[in-house]
Amino acid sequence: PATPRRAGRPADTDDTTQELAVSVRTIAFIGLGVMGAPMAANLVRAGFDVVGYNRSAGKREALVAAGGRAAPSVADAVTGADAVITMLPDSPDVEAVVLGADGALEHMRSGALLIDMSTIRPDVARSVAEAGGARGVRVLDAPVSGGEQGAVEAKLSIMVGGEPEDFALAGPVLDALGATVVHVGAAGAGQTVKASNQLIVAGVIELVSEALVFLDAHGVDREGAVRVLAGGLAGSTVLDRKAASMLARDFAPGFRVDLHHKDLGIVTAAAREAGVAIPLGALTATLMGSLSAQGYGSLDHSALLLQVERLSGREVEAAD
Repeated sequence: PATPRRAGRPADTDDTTQELAVSVRTIAFIGLGVMGAPMAANLVRAGFDVVGYNRSAGKREALVAAGGRAAPSVADAVTGADAVITMLPDSPDVEAVVLGADGALEHMRSGALLIDMSTIRPDVARSVAEAGGARGVRVLDAPVSGGEQGAVEAKLSIMVGGEPEDFALAGPVLDALGATVVHVGAAGAGQTVKASNQLIVAGVIELVSEALVFLDAHGVDREGAVRVLAGGLAGSTVLDRKAASMLARDFAPGFRVDLHHKDLGIVTAAAREAGVAIPLGALTATLMGSLSAQGYGSLDHSALLLQVERLSGREVEAAD
């Protein structure tokens, strides 16, 4: 039998929850960027009525071309929606769009779902959940991993914090976006797991970068080396998805350095607050920040390779 796509859903959801789940028809999608645009399009393909808002009119028009609808403002998008999804760059953006004057919470109906799929600070996620609860809005923090490719293919890994019954209600929506959807705890837990994800991904990219420079310094066939490494214990999704483009020096952004720099700031701050030592993570965060400061913030995070080359005195002209 096929493996279930979702995990963590209560085994015995009652009839009321099932009825609510069926009622999620109209979804407002706020933030139609690199990740948000294909996610919104996948919701349209799944049969939802999707109304989107993005500051850029071109992004809204692209959703219309995909079969969705466009709204001229956040307020217009969320009014009357059964669920609202936000996919925004950072914590201040979520606070402004959701909690700000004329923000989403001012116009959402009681009982509606608010699913924040941005990557933000766990404490901000908890604040949003508290504010939503005060207005009768069900709130989930549901950040994603899988990059642009995962968003396009609807194969994202989605880590969800919030109440179990709200997670159950969001099931049909999340299933249309991800292949691995897991409820990981209370409000803010999704963002905490995402911070861990970003810590691991950055660390592995750094080590892949170091390995590629090391192999090059010894004159090894790097493509052959990557093939055999991928088949052993060193194999990883990062190696599979990033090594070839790193060897080709193609750093077109799937996930930008500046965004990963922001995420590692979340990790280091949360670790400090919890009294947790992350020595390798802290070093990787410093290297990512340095790469951003050098003007490479718009490149893919695999451009950490450039940093290792520079530190090793083996600089190669970077792609534009």
